[in-house]
Amino acid sequence: MKKILNHLFEHKALSRQQAAEVLMHISQGRYSEAEIAAFITVYLMRSITIDELQGFKDALMQLALPVDVSSHDVMDIVGTGGDGKNTFNISTLSCFIVAGTGNKVAKHGNYGASSISGSSNVMEELGYRFTTDNDTLNRQLEAANICFLHAPLFHPALKVVSGIRKSLGVRTFFNMLGPMVNPASPAYQLVGVYNLEMARLYNYMLQEGDTAFTIIHALDGYDEISLTGDTKIITNKGEQVLSAEAIGKRTVRPADIYGGSSAEEAAAIFLKIIKGEGTWAQNAVVIANAAMALQCTGKFADYENCYQLAVDSLESGKAYQCLKNLTEPA
Repeated sequence: MKKILNHLFEHKALSRQQAAEVLMHISQGRYSEAEIAAFITVYLMRSITIDELQGFKDALMQLALPVDVSSHDVMDIVGTGGDGKNTFNISTLSCFIVAGTGNKVAKHGNYGASSISGSSNVMEELGYRFTTDNDTLNRQLEAANICFLHAPLFHPALKVVSGIRKSLGVRTFFNMLGPMVNPASPAYQLVGVYNLEMARLYNYMLQEGDTAFTIIHALDGYDEISLTGDTKIITNKGEQVLSAEAIGKRTVRPADIYGGSSAEEAAAIFLKIIKGEGTWAQNAVVIANAAMALQCTGKFADYENCYQLAVDSLESGKAYQCLKNLTEPA
């Protein structure tokens, strides 16, 4: 690691192969926590290159525990996190709204490292038991249209660095990797990023694959459609900037989408919204994100159609039923 750190301290970048090797060695426990923390810190002080990001992704996917949900056409809605905004669990709620429309979701998530409550925190609070069992995951997709993949169970390297990330308490390149390494290899992906540089990197990397993708970035810094201002939308067909009114029919205030001060509070907010008891602002934000995810599939006539499907999923209780089917014993 000393050689690698000196290389990076000289403002040199790693090749794709070198980056992959470092992640392999991290997962194998070859480095101390201090060495790993120093390595992570380098990328807090300079931008990551595409080759480095691809190398890290290559290693994580090579080491990942395999998941076979190929009999289902799954999607994921995921943000990089690290935007420092402490919103409620918008992506995870949007996943359940999509599931309520009859579309299959394999949600990839983790505990919050730089936030109060990540998707894994809230799912755990709601009574979901993490699993790597393929049969169980496929049964969940059949019964609830959604399953949850807790990242550290599928990615050994993420488990190794989880304590270090939590101690640092700031976004790291692992935030960037999370959305790229869903072991279910979803056919469709809505990815939220915290800045435009990340949007550029993701666009480049996702163009290389087979996933139908939409990248979103709220121009005031959120890694999701926040409806607090305009949103940059990037797909393999091009990019555009849309207003909150165009996407969600209204503008909301940052205070309207506050996520709470604990995992328990985050779970309470989550339950209130999915039961259809959220504020108009909370509902508008999750509906907009779910609608954009549905549009990403290319299965629907237009965005308005997707929006109305998302509204129906939340207001009819279909989304909540998916949560109950997932978390309650049969």
